[in-house]
Amino acid sequence: MNKYGQTAVKAVQQLQVNEGWTPLYAWNEVANETFGVGTAAQKKGCPKNAFLGLCEDGLVQGVVQGIYAERSGSQKNKNYAIQAVQILRDKPELAGDKLELWREVMNGVEMSHNSQMDVVLSLWNNNFIIR
Repeated sequence: MNKYGQTAVKAVQQLQVNEGWTPLYAWNEVANETFGVGTAAQKKGCPKNAFLGLCEDGLVQGVVQGIYAERSGSQKNKNYAIQAVQILRDKPELAGDKLELWREVMNGVEMSHNSQMDVVLSLWNNNFIIR
C-alpha cells in the first residue's frame, strides 16, 4: 500500500473516532502528517478527490453521503474511483492488480493513473468500501 492508500485508510480511521470531522478535514490532517504541510505530495488532488468522491457517494463505511469536494473540477477523479468500485464488485480478483483495474476504468483510453487506484484498492482491501 503506497502513502496515498495509507492516507485514505488512516483518514477513515480518524473519521471513526473523531466525531464532527469531515472527510476533507480528515484527509488533510492525515496528509499533513504523512507528507508534510504544504508539500506537493500533500496537496496532490487526484488521490484526495478520489477519496472525497467515494465519501460523497456514500461508498465508505461509516461516512454519510454528502458534498465534500473542495471544487467542482474534482469530478473526474471521483468518477474514476466510483467506476473502479463498480468494477471491483463485478471482478473482485482485480483487487490485487492496480494496473489492470485502471485499464478497465479507462476503457481503452491510454492514460497513467495518478494514485486514484491506490486509494480505491487500499480502502477496498481494508474493508472500508461498502460492497
